[in-house]
Amino acid sequence: MNNDYKLVRMLLRVSSNQQLEADGDLSVQRQLVKEYIESHENWKLDNKEYFEGSKSGYKNTVVERDVLQQALQDAINQEYDILVVYKDDRIGRRMWEIGAYVMQLKSYNVDIYTVKDGCISPETDDIMGQMMLALRYGNAQKSSSDTGMRVKDTAQKLVQKGKFMGGKAPYGYELVFSGEISKHGRALKKLQIVDEKADVVKYIYNLSLTKEYGSYKIAEVLNSNDDYIKLAPNDFWKSGTITSILTNPVYAGYVAYKRRERINGKYLRLSDDEWIKSENRNENIAIIDEDIWNEVQRKRKLRSKEYQKSFEENEYNLIKKNDGFLPFIDVAYCGYCGTKLTNNSQYNYWTIKGTGEKRASRIGVYRCQMAQQGIPHDKTCRFRADKIENIIFEDICKYLDSLLDNIDLSQNVKNIKDNECQKLKKNLDKNKRELVKIKNGIDIMEEHMPEAMMGNYILSIEELAHAIKKHKANLEDTEKKIKNIQEQIDDINNSNKEMDDIKNNIPKWKEIFMGTDKHTQRVIVNKIIDKVIMKKDEIHIIYKIKI
Repeated sequence: MNNDYKLVRMLLRVSSNQQLEADGDLSVQRQLVKEYIESHENWKLDNKEYFEGSKSGYKNTVVERDVLQQALQDAINQEYDILVVYKDDRIGRRMWEIGAYVMQLKSYNVDIYTVKDGCISPETDDIMGQMMLALRYGNAQKSSSDTGMRVKDTAQKLVQKGKFMGGKAPYGYELVFSGEISKHGRALKKLQIVDEKADVVKYIYNLSLTKEYGSYKIAEVLNSNDDYIKLAPNDFWKSGTITSILTNPVYAGYVAYKRRERINGKYLRLSDDEWIKSENRNENIAIIDEDIWNEVQRKRKLRSKEYQKSFEENEYNLIKKNDGFLPFIDVAYCGYCGTKLTNNSQYNYWTIKGTGEKRASRIGVYRCQMAQQGIPHDKTCRFRADKIENIIFEDICKYLDSLLDNIDLSQNVKNIKDNECQKLKKNLDKNKRELVKIKNGIDIMEEHMPEAMMGNYILSIEELAHAIKKHKANLEDTEKKIKNIQEQIDDINNSNKEMDDIKNNIPKWKEIFMGTDKHTQRVIVNKIIDKVIMKKDEIHIIYKIKI
């Protein structure tokens, strides 16, 4: 890099889609950061800019945020000297992670500056500065947590008064300026009906009410119509989108909050009795008559209950030809879209002549979820187990025969891995000895801490603390090396064990494969098969061990 100036890059982050607008937070943020950089004579603004839109710096980890990872990689490559942000919370709001990230950039000679506070990167030996850094982001994390609770409480109250609190307009609406200004000086928006899309919503409700179509069937109808498919939210209509439209009370004029909840990183639908709804109907956003909306909900719940009834409760005598456990369910994929297939069933019905007894049989089916969402497939999206499994079983038996003919080749591979394992074990022993030395060194230095504090030791307390810190860093690095080496050794041992297992059990597998239960077949399948790709007229089997 040029020693005459510091090369500077800016990082901009907005936490909502609304702030991406020209008159929103982004343009103001960029201008303030740019002016701050220009105020330093020996700074030069680089052309590359880091931008992160609509991603929480509190909920998302540093590893999950691609922009931070890119800035780190560029620092490793020594592409710039200074990273400037508007405020420290633009980096994030996670106490330990963000502090560690700031110090990680510092280790590659990149300092972080904020328009509000200047340089926030302490020196690598500045223990007090690092403590203050952790405190800074500890306060930011607590502030986000407290703000989150306040926002939820406020949102519930506003929704009850009829205010729309969602970030994105539901299908059939657009967000327009309401003429109101928030206490933060931001122009607020409101929902406005888009007539063309509102007609689609009415058609969806009509199909559900009058024809009693389910979400999948409605998606199928819309996707088969050139006019309706052009108005799909994302290329195609999906059953999940239809379900969301049919259950959202906003179409009846009632805004709702807390219809979904994020649990373990996934959003789950909540039952309607847990929703927070507006107390009064807003005629300006109503697309569907309230009575029609309520009737659609009633009929959907009724159909759901009828669908869930077991066949034993009806007059059909169910014959279970298949226990529903499909042996290839872990490795089966759709040959048209690449989606992993799921477990499903197909029912056949008949009546016995003479007695009039009604019978039903259940057959296992491999099903493509993407096709079930209503996304068009060129061919079939369902594969009957009784038709395809025997074909695959036959091929597996041929494969096992061929594998027996070539089994001696596996010994060469095993010998190579054994040699590699011996080298790793020697390296492991070396690092373990080094670990013991480091621990002993730390113990000795910590024993002299009282002397250093009294000024009676060869090193000052600061020098001794710095030395202990370096040793602890080496200790952590060595422990990581040991863990990594041990994992490699374990992988080789497990691989050799599995190869021995395969070699010893191939004869047994072939004998029991066709006559055993589906659970055992599934175990064997997972040992030898990577993927089974299914099409209407083709089946491709990818084996783990190449012959």
